[in-house]
Amino acid sequence: MTDIPVRRALLSVSDKQGLVELGRALAGHGVELVSTGGTAKALRDAGLAVRDVSDLTGFPEMMDGRVKTLHPMIHGGLLAVRDAPEHARAMADHGIGAIDLVVVNLYPFAATVAKGAERDEVIENIDIGGPSMVRSAAKNHHYVAIVTDPTDYPALIAELNDTGGATRLETRRGLAAKAFAATAEYDATIASWFAFADQGQRFPQRLSVPLRRAEELRYGENPHQSAALYLPAGPSTPGIAQARQVQGKALSYNNYNDADAALELIAEFRDAPPTVVIVKHANPCGVASADTVIEAYRAALACDSVSAFGGIIAVNRPLDGPTAEAITALFTEVVVAPDADEGARAAFARKKNLRLLLCGSLPDAARAGLAMKSIAGGMLLQSRDNGAIVRADLKCVTQRAPTDRELADCLFAWTVAKHVKSNAIVYARDGATAGIGAGQMNRLESARIAAWKARDAAAKAGWAAPKTIGSAVASDAFFPFADGLLAAVEAGATAVIQPGGSIRDEEVIAAADEAGLAMLFTGMRHFRH
Repeated sequence: MTDIPVRRALLSVSDKQGLVELGRALAGHGVELVSTGGTAKALRDAGLAVRDVSDLTGFPEMMDGRVKTLHPMIHGGLLAVRDAPEHARAMADHGIGAIDLVVVNLYPFAATVAKGAERDEVIENIDIGGPSMVRSAAKNHHYVAIVTDPTDYPALIAELNDTGGATRLETRRGLAAKAFAATAEYDATIASWFAFADQGQRFPQRLSVPLRRAEELRYGENPHQSAALYLPAGPSTPGIAQARQVQGKALSYNNYNDADAALELIAEFRDAPPTVVIVKHANPCGVASADTVIEAYRAALACDSVSAFGGIIAVNRPLDGPTAEAITALFTEVVVAPDADEGARAAFARKKNLRLLLCGSLPDAARAGLAMKSIAGGMLLQSRDNGAIVRADLKCVTQRAPTDRELADCLFAWTVAKHVKSNAIVYARDGATAGIGAGQMNRLESARIAAWKARDAAAKAGWAAPKTIGSAVASDAFFPFADGLLAAVEAGATAVIQPGGSIRDEEVIAAADEAGLAMLFTGMRHFRH
């Protein structure tokens, strides 16, 4: 028998959304309603007849409601295999009635944590009886339907109407799978709170990560790969996954990845003057700060207009119409901004495939968190790179100290280099990138590529000289030899910022002194693989 008539339903929910409508539908099919506490009151207030759980168990709710459904009269009615003779005898001998439908959603643990509740209140919002009923009903789904999500009520009501008050096996199987996922997520959220918030562990011995699928994507990095977007089950910080898409095609896996890289970089400039970031294949190809957003966009684009084609643009200010018009002159995949005015939206609307993402606020670049990466057979976890430096952290190691302009450009280039794939070299001048070398197997090649791209940009723009002349250059890790530094000198750099720490630091410092450079050590590395 695959269709099971629903004769008795047990309802116990913290979320009362849709409860009364469901109760009325069940009553309309002659279903006996059994309930607890606030759920029973809500149903009675709607004029529905309800039996208290204590009527079935013979025991009152006790211990502040901690003990009410943990009883053989409940779990026997949920777990009994209806066509097993010994189970049927046990039910008859002990007066246990079958329960055909369970509707449960759990104490709001995550919401309690999110509102900043004290520890005792958080602990009290760990549901015990609810998950036990959910798991019992889900295990016995051949006979019992378990509903844990109010959004499933309409489909359940429709099925009851279609079958004359029964549930189908296929439905019960699907609901059981969803129920086990719900209890797993619930337990994972509790375990995470205990590990991180309560115990202060950085890397707990066991780590469960509760995630919910937001959408399936068209494909992954390549068309033969499948992909999906998942979101944290509980509260989350502002991010690209939480941004509101105003227009354009659905985002692809690569769009999300590149837009995230752009947002993480622009977040470094959250409190800076108007700044624009242009990203291609998760690497910045142009970054600039200026007095206005449109000036910043033009300066960022000038760094590498070839790579910017089909790229991702992120800004740290609301977008205006003129800037949007300028952006639409070049094919752009995604634009990320805190907001956009009517003129900007109208300009973007003429490019129907361009995705416009409004994030409201930028994430805090200094926030803590974990970064995860899958490897064959396991996962790597690390604290996210929220390291930053201020002027007081810098150590000048050369005979010449940087000028104020050089110092500002050093810090700007260093901020960008943090978000460039290693080996990373970034030239910057006057608050804009002049050349970016990314992802090379040696630092010398990154320095040469960045300089070459700067020369190419100058030729394309008709400038007399590349903007690396008089620039500051940042290296994400130390120069292992003087050759990378000398390549920067050849490109016209006059100041250098790097972590230091090489066994050949003295050789590199001597080369900088001989070239008349100012060089700063940060003592912090920013590998990005």
